[in-house]
Amino acid sequence: MTTLVDLKEIYKIYSNGEGENDIHALDGISLQVHKGEFVAIVGSSGSGKSTCMNIIGCLDTPTSGNYFLNGIDVSTMGERELAHIRNKQIGFIFQQYNLIPKLTVLENVELPLIYRGIGASERKRITLNSLERVGLSDRANKFPNQLSGGQQQRVSIARALAGEPPVILADEPTGALDSKTGKEVLDFLKKLNGEGTTIILITHDNGIASQISRVVRIHDGKIISDEAKEVISVK
Repeated sequence: MTTLVDLKEIYKIYSNGEGENDIHALDGISLQVHKGEFVAIVGSSGSGKSTCMNIIGCLDTPTSGNYFLNGIDVSTMGERELAHIRNKQIGFIFQQYNLIPKLTVLENVELPLIYRGIGASERKRITLNSLERVGLSDRANKFPNQLSGGQQQRVSIARALAGEPPVILADEPTGALDSKTGKEVLDFLKKLNGEGTTIILITHDNGIASQISRVVRIHDGKIISDEAKEVISVK
């Protein structure tokens, strides 16, 4: 089984310089995520789940420990190297979509491909294929404000999928949606996972976590449980 995310004794310590009141946002976390898994990382505010997400997403580096992403040790990389890794290895889905209002749907989805230096015709092919996967190819020339919240989140999913990254990292992807639309987005993520996409979802919502096949719970910077259950297929 291919290991895509491998955290080894990860600490993230915020220090005031005196050492007495240091904050251990992550306190020796070790975690492996394998290809094809759908994992929910769950915790309340202040638990360390957001710090864990930032480490996994190469948005931050650990104070100590090692992090191997798709076999590459990214623990001590600088910002330029991390930006390259983020663009190649991780697809991001955010709670607030993070779409650029002045760009069309197609332009939003192809943006990461521009940073990769992919040519215009190939970018368009990849982008339209990605929009087709999320059922929005007919909205390619619309702007974000012409779409519903659920459609905007599907655009952000298409953007994450466009570069075919090994890992999709979803930060509270249903948090800004009503319950019906949130269920539709979660069902779509489960469908993608059923097709082989590896997904790590960050949430505080136990209702969301209960629908995901593996649940890792974080409290006070430590993993307190890691449980897997049978995957329920989406029709």
